[in-house]
Amino acid sequence: MPDESLVQEPVAAAPEPVAAPPRVESVHESYTTLSEYLESLLVTVILALFGTSFVVQAFKIPSPSMEKTLLVGDHLLVNKFIFGGRGHWYEKFLPYRDLERGDIIVFKYPYQDHPHFVKRVIGLPGDHLKIVDQQVYVNGKALDEPYVVHDPASGYDPLNYTFPPPSNQLFIPPVQVEWAREIRKYIQGDELVVPPGKYFAMGDNRDHSSDSRYWGFVDREAIMGRPFLIYWSVDATSNDYSESSFSQRVLAIFDTITHLPARTRWNRMLHTVH
Repeated sequence: MPDESLVQEPVAAAPEPVAAPPRVESVHESYTTLSEYLESLLVTVILALFGTSFVVQAFKIPSPSMEKTLLVGDHLLVNKFIFGGRGHWYEKFLPYRDLERGDIIVFKYPYQDHPHFVKRVIGLPGDHLKIVDQQVYVNGKALDEPYVVHDPASGYDPLNYTFPPPSNQLFIPPVQVEWAREIRKYIQGDELVVPPGKYFAMGDNRDHSSDSRYWGFVDREAIMGRPFLIYWSVDATSNDYSESSFSQRVLAIFDTITHLPARTRWNRMLHTVH
């Protein structure tokens, strides 16, 4: 009887695996990879720029109107994410606060196309204010202003001593013509009443400041934020930031760079702004 048991047949050795030829990336795939990289880089840059412009922005001080608090040549970081009061629905979820008297603000000048201004809030909406012999009164009380500087050598300016001004002083330069026409609407007795949504701002260097006395109220929507840090300060004058030709600006930048260590005010760097 034939043996039905299974006999294991010899198994042939498996052939050695043959390595696949190296994969050559097509031009299309290389282009796709580069496009994805550039797209990611572009998105990163956009987000960084958006975050910087939305939350914090850099400004420099071109005039002495806020001395001695802020000097010409101070470079500031401005918190654009601090003030609420615009009525946006998302304000209740974010750490906003209302503007307060004494806040230093950066805002858009209300008339000509002009660089941003920096001043201190003196009058809030609804406040009654006046100036008598250089003393500011708000709602009948003398305002304590330890930051204010008066320059005896500046010459006599009636708006430094009496505000609101008498009607015969309304059109004296440098008062803006538009403000001279509008101011009468806001005068009650001998006081100026700040309307809703508006703020009255002045410079700390009271005798050398173009401010609300001369051009009117600051609109809430024009306020960009509050400076909080001097990240760099360079010894400069107003002439360094005045309107000039392109070649003059290039020379000024080159001069600043070459004299950077000597012109930097090291004692002001990283100082907080109050």
